[in-house]
Amino acid sequence: MTSPPTFRTLDPDEIAAILARNNVARLAYLLDGKVDIEPIHYVYADDTLYGRTAPGTKLSALAQDYWVAVEVDEVDALFDWRSVVIHGGFHRVPRDQPGTQQVLWQRAVEVLRELIPEAFTSDDPTPHRTVIFRIPIQRAEGRAASG
Repeated sequence: MTSPPTFRTLDPDEIAAILARNNVARLAYLLDGKVDIEPIHYVYADDTLYGRTAPGTKLSALAQDYWVAVEVDEVDALFDWRSVVIHGGFHRVPRDQPGTQQVLWQRAVEVLRELIPEAFTSDDPTPHRTVIFRIPIQRAEGRAASG
């Protein structure tokens, strides 16, 4: 007989480590009054998730209500997992804007190139993903199971 699993809350350092070592998450947002969810690639830096996407329904929906939840999971077995949920606002990072916005664009591209070095070059594997976004983390919660 096996012992029952143990569940616990992750501390802020554990949450940051999980966000830093992963690059795929699920983004939950409102679409026509209903919750939708999509997988995204991201890079964690500066207490922010940075990503890129293509124009479409998701961006239209997020222009109306920019609050999102993002979940990142690490699963090793049924009762051996870690899960982080962050909440924040989805912000597009405009390109070719003066001042602070241009610095933010350059920082976002630099961060995204940690994941895909060819991003925004002629060798970009996903050139249709022209929209950079950032989600500054306003609240982060994490849980883990072991057993």
